[in-house]
Amino acid sequence: MSKPIRVIFLTFYFEAWDAFDAIYKQMKADPRFEPLVITMPRKLTGYEKFQDEELVSSYLDSIHIDHERFKFKKSKDGLARLRELSPDYIFLNYPWQRNYKKNYQIEKLIEFTKVCYVPYFSTSLVNEPGVEGVALHQYTQATHQLAHMVFLQDAETKEAFDANGRAEHAFLTGTPKIDALLEAKDKVTPHWPISRSLPTGEQPMRVVWAPHHSYGISWLNFGHFNNQKDMMLTYAKQHPEIDLVLRPHPFLFGTLTGRDLMTADQLKTWRTQWDSLPNTFTDIDGPFTSLALASDALITDGVSFIAEYPLVTNKPAIFWKKPEHWEFSTLGKIAENSSVIVSSMAEVEKALEQVSQGKLPKREAEIEQLIRAVRPSKASAASSIVALVLKDHSGQ
Repeated sequence: MSKPIRVIFLTFYFEAWDAFDAIYKQMKADPRFEPLVITMPRKLTGYEKFQDEELVSSYLDSIHIDHERFKFKKSKDGLARLRELSPDYIFLNYPWQRNYKKNYQIEKLIEFTKVCYVPYFSTSLVNEPGVEGVALHQYTQATHQLAHMVFLQDAETKEAFDANGRAEHAFLTGTPKIDALLEAKDKVTPHWPISRSLPTGEQPMRVVWAPHHSYGISWLNFGHFNNQKDMMLTYAKQHPEIDLVLRPHPFLFGTLTGRDLMTADQLKTWRTQWDSLPNTFTDIDGPFTSLALASDALITDGVSFIAEYPLVTNKPAIFWKKPEHWEFSTLGKIAENSSVIVSSMAEVEKALEQVSQGKLPKREAEIEQLIRAVRPSKASAASSIVALVLKDHSGQ
């Protein structure tokens, strides 16, 4: 028998582990494969150094994924370890190479292995200003140009790869992240991080607040946490009958301080006030699907959660829209239509009152349209990807 195909899942973006999970598990159960998971540090916006490897490792421990930890001070030592492992393929789920240590960037990896890239969902929801069609950052980065195989969710992006000379390396498979979101209600146990009852013995209404990190016209421009934060803090104080869980984008706090929107002391003061309330919590690294399924509503200013929340819960997100945000793509507009749009704190409060009364618009037809749009075939994306890797490895 020939030796199994060794596949390394190299990751720091545990927030999109769902893009890998089903692929990894299928390969783990298949004797033709030998999948390995490796965690590494990252440097996100606002970080002064590479960090978070222990956070990535802790998340994988929580979902019982065995992994090797790259805690090397010098990335050249990690690269030597990767070469020693001699993988047939390395899978990535994050495209922006500036957030990788230099010896883990794709230019180094392709010297000794084939790189496969599985995008996470939200990259295809927004257009770039002045760009006709698919946003350039979806198909022109080094990850897209150098990967041996890229597995895509939508036909428009596949067409962009084809037109850019990458037809033989881009495959329309759907993404396992979408499959995981759609299947969560049958597979995931709901979990709410605040445990309390009201004096009446009733359960509080449960609301997730999920602000985005993009604050300027140079990138997406959806986020306006710095305008929301004090109003939401006041609302939490005035409504002890409602639980409010802050689910920040992974880049949120670093962007706030790194781009001088708040000082570190200002952010610390606000977070101390927020976290000290009995009806609030800040959820940094818990599984989103568990949180969503336990909630009654979600408030977000974008981008991915306006699509992810209805896919998980079959309920619309409350989209606290910033008028100046980058234009949605065709898929993004479908996601937007599935949400309940608000533009002020007063409208947020009205929407939450509708939630409590069971009167928030359900958007059932719009959510069904979203589901059809994000899943290009009924076949499992992970099964399609595993089959393509087998075919590629056999040279067919």
